[in-house]
Formats: sequence, structure tokens, C-alpha cells
Amino acid sequence: MGTVLEDPTLERHFRGHRDTITSLDFNPNMKQIASGSMDSSLMIWHFKPQMRAYRFVGHKDAVMSVRFSPSGHLVASASRDKTVRLWIPSVKGESTVFKAHTATVRSVDFSSDGQHLCSTSDDKTVKVWTVHRQKFLFSLTQHMNWVRCAKFSPDSRLIVSGSDDKTVKLWDKQNKECVHTFFEHGGFVNDVAFHPSGTCIAAASTDSTVKVWDIRMNKLLQHYTVHTAPVNSLSFHASGNYLITASDDSTLKILDLLEGRLFYTLHGHQGPSTAVAFSRSGDYFASGGSDEQVLVWKTNFDQVDYNEVLQSHRARQAGEEKPTVHDIPPRSPHYRSPARGSPCQLDARSELRSMTDTDPGITDIGPALFSHPQPTSTTNGSMRDLGATSGDRASRAYQEREDESVPTKQPLEAKSVSPELANTLEHIVGQLDIITQTVSILEQRLTMTENKLRECLDNQQKITLQIRPTD
Repeated sequence: MGTVLEDPTLERHFRGHRDTITSLDFNPNMKQIASGSMDSSLMIWHFKPQMRAYRFVGHKDAVMSVRFSPSGHLVASASRDKTVRLWIPSVKGESTVFKAHTATVRSVDFSSDGQHLCSTSDDKTVKVWTVHRQKFLFSLTQHMNWVRCAKFSPDSRLIVSGSDDKTVKLWDKQNKECVHTFFEHGGFVNDVAFHPSGTCIAAASTDSTVKVWDIRMNKLLQHYTVHTAPVNSLSFHASGNYLITASDDSTLKILDLLEGRLFYTLHGHQGPSTAVAFSRSGDYFASGGSDEQVLVWKTNFDQVDYNEVLQSHRARQAGEEKPTVHDIPPRSPHYRSPARGSPCQLDARSELRSMTDTDPGITDIGPALFSHPQPTSTTNGSMRDLGATSGDRASRAYQEREDESVPTKQPLEAKSVSPELANTLEHIVGQLDIITQTVSILEQRLTMTENKLRECLDNQQKITLQIRPTD
């Protein structure tokens, strides 16, 4: 763990969008990055330089948000055309589309188990859906203005949302209730995120500030005024020690949460920086801007070898003193540790201009295969019929098989499905439903067993403690 680390470095840049980048996300397998844009398209960029990018065309208006599922086999997109789409991020281009809201859909997010989806909209609601059948479950309706963003907590029990009513709300997913409202922002709330520990939330606002709250005590922990213009996007580093933000002042800021100070100011975009995201591991982060570019940076400043931590834990388990969470080092040593109030400045714009454009080209995909608009929601928010077609279900059951050798430049045409094939697919999906339900029941029983076992161990420990004094 004694490696001395360096500053972030600009690794790649992707050009292909024709308007402002609105949202970014890394595939957990680290082979792809998804980006949404005001140009109404969703782009999938590949880390391998020789592989073509995919442009998915299907939304009728700006794509406001993109998000990979935890498995990486699906991408969800939210659009100004009032729909949410689920895509398989391959050259096959299968997707399903459903009418999700009565106004612009601003954001979309997957639960940690990949079973649920939440979406937010200018219709002032947060809606929760099942992923497998895109079945509407319930709405959260206490915001008084547009809801720009919502995220699931790491354990998926809570949802945090930010709105143009200048509030951040915390919701209990099980009870469908707002458990707390934070009123501290003086402007619209553009983005929210959960700390990896699930104990804190952060919000970015048009009032140019970033705020961090402890949700156990509902207390404001940190307040940053490091930007000079609205803050559009933020993302926590996997360690939980850092927060990165993107602003209309054209900069990215990396905040050191343990020290409560600005760590880095990064310049890369010409014009407003509109989106930013760390990879799941924290090794990389991506940024997007009104300059229509996606930049990929290598983090460098925090890389902890957790294998060494685990080895240390195993070694200590042989002794009397048990390992604790505090054994995990908060960060690796850094060769630049500026004094408080002296953040590092990095300007990658000249480097970006000198970088050779090696992008291999873009494959346009759309209209999407098996894509059929779904019926709209009723006035009370329930869905009349969100059952997907057999082709939609087949596309979701389809395991990603990337055929990179023969990319097509022509849009894929919608193909008809014979009644026999449709019946067969319907039967397969029915069987998959049964398997899914069985697994869910088994998981519930396993959880009950674990809880009982934990209860027994706790009781045993209490009995032991009661017996010891008499000994």
C-alpha cells in the first residue's frame, strides 16, 4: 500500500454526439460507457480503441439520463419524449419502450439488485417500476415542482430525490412515505447521490453549492461553495472519500470529504460541464459537456489494494483482537498533499487539442428491434397494460453476444415474428417468470434463516455473558 500516487490523467475522448451531453454511466464490466445527449440519442462507447461506438436512435426528443443495470446487460434511458427505454447495449440493439410519465422524464436509476427502476419527471412525481415486465408499482408525489433526479440507496431500501421546489426528499421504498425533507438549498436541485456507505447523501444545486447530509441524524455535514455557477452533476468515489462535481463554470471539482476541502480543479471542457460519473471501482471517471465531448480520466489519486487489507484481516483473526472497518485505510499516500485551501489545478484542454482522434467510427442502430410503444398511464398513475410483447421479453432474456466483426451502418429494421415462434417465446418467458419467482422465494427464505441464525447467536452471546460473572 506504499505506492505513491499521482494526479488524474486524461485518457480518452469520444466525439459523436451532436448536442450537449446530459448523462454518463460506466458498464460495471468496464468495457463500455453510456452517454445521453440533447441530440435525442444514446451512445455506447467501447474502451477497446478498435471497436466502433453504437448510436441508439429511438427516442423522439432529448435523452436526459442513462444508467447501466448492475449486471451491465441493460441500459435504461429517460427522455423528454415522456418515455423510458430499456436497451441491450450490443449491435443487435433490442429495446423496449414504455410511456412512463405525463411530462419530460428527467432521470432513471436501477436498484442494487437490478429488480426495480425509479424514474423522475416534470410531472412532479417519482415512479417505481419492476424491470422484468416494466410494471408500474407506485408513485411518490410530495414534490411541488419538477423532480430532476432520484437514486436508490445501496441497499435499495431508500430513495433520495431532488426537485425544482428546492428540496431534497428521502423516501422509504417499502412504506412509500417521505421520511425527511431537506430545505437548505437556495436553488433547484440538479442531482443527488448516496454515499457508498448509505449513511450520507449529497446534492448539487443551481445555487452553485454542493451539500452533504448525514441521513441517520438528518444533519447537514458539509457545505461546499467551490463553484461559481450552477452545479449540474455529482458522483461519489467508491472509497467514499471523494466527491466529483461538474458545473456550468466549465470545471470539474474533486472534493476531499475526509478533510472537508477542495482537492482538485480540472479543466477539460469548452463551455459548461454537464455530466460526471465515477466508474464502479473508482479507477476512472468520465465527464461530458456542452462541447459535445465525453472525456475519460484515470483517477490515480486513490487506489487501495483491498487484497492486502483482507490478508491483514485474516492474519489478525488468528489473534484475540478482531479486525474492524477502521482497518481499511482511508486513502493511499499522495505525492501532492496541498495545504488546506490550496487545491491542485489541472488543465487538460491543451492536451486534449493535441490528442489524435483515433475513434474508429459509429454504428447507427434504430429503429430498435422489437420496439413497441406501450399504453399510457391512467390519471391515478396505475398502468392499464404494461405487459411487454413476446419479442420484448425475448430481448430481455437475450444474453449479450457482441458481434463486433461485422458491424452494420444501416438501421436495423423491425422484424415480424411468426405465431409459432411467438408462442414458443411466450412459453419460455413464462418458465423464466416461474424461475424468477422461485429464486425470489428462496432468497426470502434464506434471509429469514439468516435472521434466525443471527438471533440465535445473539442470544447465545447474551447467555455466555450472563454465565461468565458467576464463573
